[in-house]
This record gives sequence, C-alpha cells and structure tokens, in this order.
Amino acid sequence: VDNNGQPLQSKGKIPSETADKEISRPALAQAWRSFMDYNPENGILAMATQLGETLEIYNLKENTHKVLYGPEGEPEFKIGKNGSSIPIGIMGFSDIKVTDKHIYAVFQGVKFKEMLAAYQRGKEPEDGSRFIYDFDLQGNPVQKYTLDRAIYGIDINEKTNTIVATEVESDDPIIEFKI
Repeated sequence: VDNNGQPLQSKGKIPSETADKEISRPALAQAWRSFMDYNPENGILAMATQLGETLEIYNLKENTHKVLYGPEGEPEFKIGKNGSSIPIGIMGFSDIKVTDKHIYAVFQGVKFKEMLAAYQRGKEPEDGSRFIYDFDLQGNPVQKYTLDRAIYGIDINEKTNTIVATEVESDDPIIEFKI
C-alpha cells in the first residue's frame, strides 16, 4: 500500500476447494478472514483462518505457496439474507507468529453448535484458546501445546524458549510459558 492507501501489489486468492462460483465473494472473504504474520529474515508469511482449520504459508523469497488443512478443514458457513457469511463450523485460530525456525498458531477448535448449546443451557462458553500449534516453516506439525488457561494473542522468544500471551479472563492478562 502506498502513502495514499492504494494497493501497490496484490498476490494470491482465497484457496477454497469447496466454494462454488455462486457464492458471493464478500461472504467468502468474510468467512476466510485470517490472522497473519511475516518474518522478513526468512521471507515466510503465514496466515491462519479464524474459522475452520486452515493454514497458508507463503515463502516470499522462494515464491512458493502452500495451503494446509487440519481435521476441521476450511471455513464452513452459510450465506445470510444480506449476503454475509454465517459461521457453522468451528472457531479456528486467534493468532499466529512466524519466528526464525517455526510457525506458532493459537487454536480454539470449538464448534459453533457447542457454543450455542452452552448459551441455551444458560452457560457462557469459554472465551479464547487453550491450544498452541507449533509447525516448522514448511507447515509440518512439530508439537501441540495444551494450556491450563485460555489465551488470545502470543509472542514468541526462541532465544529464551518463552511464549508471552494475553490471558482472556484475568486481571493480570500478560502471562509467560516456557517451551
């Protein structure tokens, strides 16, 4: 984007394998909204979908692109009356961080049906994510961290093997984990 807010370059497209040509492009883009991070040292740009379980990895130095799907696949949604997307699958990722050696993604994985059922029982579903997925820079799974509390955002310090995260339900919202 230039100083006037105009795009200088555009790359890629929404990598849906299930969306047909009849789906409105704004609804598809809304369902595929992603979190992203870029590491200029290694040229890796990674994106993780807020809905579903989809990870995209661009290596901008080698001009490669890879799309990876977890068990819950790409974002699932219905089209609303106004043309917007209504999620029906899962809440997926809530943050992503690309380091020199790894890609870390915060994952929730709760089905919208389960959230609705909790509300109907008069309960508040947990807000945030209890999982951090660790991938190598090619997208191969390295480790899955299961946390004892729900978080949203992360930052990673590979030198100290520390994850700094924002905890959802705390008066002291900045926490650290050793990895």
